[in-house]
Amino acid sequence: MSFAEQSSALADVVAIPVTPFDADGGVERAAYRALLRRLLDSGVRTVTPNGNTGEFYALDPAERRLVVELTMAEADPDTQVVVGVGHDVPTAVAAARHARDAGAQMVMVHQPIHPYVSPEGWVDYHRAIAEAVPETAVVPYVRNPLLDGGLIARLGALCPNVVGVKYAVPDAARFAAVARDAGLDRFTWVAGLAELYAPAYWAMGATGFTSGLVNVAPRVSLEMLRALRDGDYAAAMKVWEQIREFEDLRAEQGSANNVSVVKEALAVLGLCRREVRPPSRLLTGDRRERVAALLAGWDL
Repeated sequence: MSFAEQSSALADVVAIPVTPFDADGGVERAAYRALLRRLLDSGVRTVTPNGNTGEFYALDPAERRLVVELTMAEADPDTQVVVGVGHDVPTAVAAARHARDAGAQMVMVHQPIHPYVSPEGWVDYHRAIAEAVPETAVVPYVRNPLLDGGLIARLGALCPNVVGVKYAVPDAARFAAVARDAGLDRFTWVAGLAELYAPAYWAMGATGFTSGLVNVAPRVSLEMLRALRDGDYAAAMKVWEQIREFEDLRAEQGSANNVSVVKEALAVLGLCRREVRPPSRLLTGDRRERVAALLAGWDL
């Protein structure tokens, strides 16, 4: 598959699967594959194992490799797998090579977590990963508002396999400027803040969006995608209104419950256990009740 074809696969709902845990705290293999199969059978075609909703930073290296291997074992021939990689350069490179060798088409590079990130250092970090897997498409995950379009353009000029950008700065005007300065047509732009931001970012040039909600309600996420592709913003906003309270719960306290809300919903549906790992925590009391009440009002 060419880089252009890989890039076009990002113009979709990019699902971030959860990583279910068993009673002993390990990765629950059968539950993971069942959840992934549910996504694929619902029409989802692009998935990011080891994303933030998959608790990337709470998994050890062996578990992250396991999640990739489970994903590839369950994936359909037309499934596009975008594996999350990160941490220090050697760790990220090793993970990218493992993803490539396992058969994944793309890797998504988590934003570096070190507090001291220089602009040129950001380019160097991503370049080191991209050049280590030149045959694999690479997607930077941008959450830093100080990173501008010129830097992304420079990375793209140095590394032709950088094909898309997952942009997760909550500022639609900033996104519009960055995308145009970097090259609106050079990269596929993915709204990295999911459904609540997708309509605004779509209007500014995004053609795909990430989703954790899709684990719970694939039909709802795909309905928003169809509306946005049709340019029917009224229909997209009807979906937005439906999911707003659920997504607001996930966003509370700086997204403290991002994964916990999704896993609680999946537990209510009987699809996996609700356990999460630190630094996330289980929902309690009224928040659990609110999740159950919201699901009761959805057509799942």
